[in-house]
Amino acid sequence: MLGWGLGSALLSCTGGFAHAATASPWPERPITLIVPWPAGGQTDLTLRILSDETEKLLGQPIVVINKPGAAGTQVAPALKMAEPDGYTIGQVPLTVYRYALMHNVPWDPVTDFSPILQVSGVSFGVLVPADSPWKTWAELVDWAKKHPGELIMGSTGVGTTAHLATEELLQQHGVTYVHVPYKGTADQMLAVASGLIMAGVNSTGFAPWVDQGKMRILALFSAERSPRWPKVPTMLELGYAQAVYTSPWGLAAPRGTPPEVIAKLHDAFRQAVFSPRHREALARFDQSINYLNTADYRAAVLQTVEHERQLLSRMNLLAKPAQ
Repeated sequence: MLGWGLGSALLSCTGGFAHAATASPWPERPITLIVPWPAGGQTDLTLRILSDETEKLLGQPIVVINKPGAAGTQVAPALKMAEPDGYTIGQVPLTVYRYALMHNVPWDPVTDFSPILQVSGVSFGVLVPADSPWKTWAELVDWAKKHPGELIMGSTGVGTTAHLATEELLQQHGVTYVHVPYKGTADQMLAVASGLIMAGVNSTGFAPWVDQGKMRILALFSAERSPRWPKVPTMLELGYAQAVYTSPWGLAAPRGTPPEVIAKLHDAFRQAVFSPRHREALARFDQSINYLNTADYRAAVLQTVEHERQLLSRMNLLAKPAQ
């Protein structure tokens, strides 16, 4: 049975640390927020605005530390090693949980972290070249079923959200295809726009290419239609009940962080999440608020981990047991 670090934190309330935490007001010094992406990227920029809004409420500075690399997983060992006092927290992308399923790593985000709240996610879509004969997702699928193994689709890498979303949908139709993994959005979008591949799945890094008329969107993986592309249907509308992929992310603290500190962090960040300044920052990057409180965030991640464990197992991508 999977568990979360928050459970351990609740049990620790009787320990000496909990008494120390409640003996004086928290926080008494700056808080470090680990961002596992390069400075200047869209997630980094929105998190800095979120931190600015939150520190006003907590009365202490929030210092952003960037730890990019390793597919956004550098936050995991950093959180595991940090003191569980609430002064070190991290942005945890969904890829952290997936990476732990696909590789043997010395940390487990399910048991080593205490969730705080879920904040946002990104929109994914199916893209085809501007001159593609396919105007709808159904046309793409119909062609692929009639031409087994001839469909060439790209993603941003093996085991990424884009790859899993593609695999899950095409598996439902029994479609065999050629998967082409790319290192990043720019490479993949160039391949789609030039017709090097027939289609691709990516997050909203595709927006400039669509706006320039170099490709078009067949469908989105969001729960609702995008205000930016209101005529584009969602996979949910097209009848795929499980095809909502937004790669949601949230904030977490080390396992054992006292529940009263988690609650204080949650309340401050929740208020900041819905601030006009943060909303505007997300909108600039075609992101939306996807808030979940601590308990709901924990439950959602556990459900996603189990779902992806089954899908990765079918794709033969689960980590082999360590020898």
